[in-house]
Amino acid sequence: MSTSLVILDRDGVINEDSDAFVKTADEWRPIPGSLEAIARLNQAGYRVVVCTNQSGIARGLMRSEDLHAMHIKMDRLLAQVGGQIDAVFYCPDAPDSDSECRKPAPGMLYDIAARLHVDLRDVPVVGDSERDLLAAASAGASPYLVRTGKGRWTERKLSEPVQTFDNLAAFVDYLLDND
Repeated sequence: MSTSLVILDRDGVINEDSDAFVKTADEWRPIPGSLEAIARLNQAGYRVVVCTNQSGIARGLMRSEDLHAMHIKMDRLLAQVGGQIDAVFYCPDAPDSDSECRKPAPGMLYDIAARLHVDLRDVPVVGDSERDLLAAASAGASPYLVRTGKGRWTERKLSEPVQTFDNLAAFVDYLLDND
């Protein structure tokens, strides 16, 4: 792989997902091994960026401050294992909006590319839903699926195969072994 950037979806990839939405820092719980996997990416020289839809804000289920509190908790727990997230990009818009930032639209990924001055070609984008994969493909990045979160369900529904891993740690093993 020729890039030093990895883009991760959040819910279902880094932390446990919930059909009722993750709305508070108390509800935000890392998937076992995910924080350590991010730390291994950092130690191997990769920048890690989160790209996440957070429609709970538009739906009135949480406030921006609640989302920021979750990210402070994520950063604190990552620091304890020697890892860090370089940036978090999120889209607060509702699913029925015509938002360019909401995945499957590639807007957030284009924003990441512009702000970090990177070409998305060959940048791994790891997600657990079809909208993550579609956004990555639309932006010219490399989509990868994990089976955590909604990933097992997504894997069964995909019309086109995509490289799939049991969890973020397994993806990181693959990436670092093929770097």
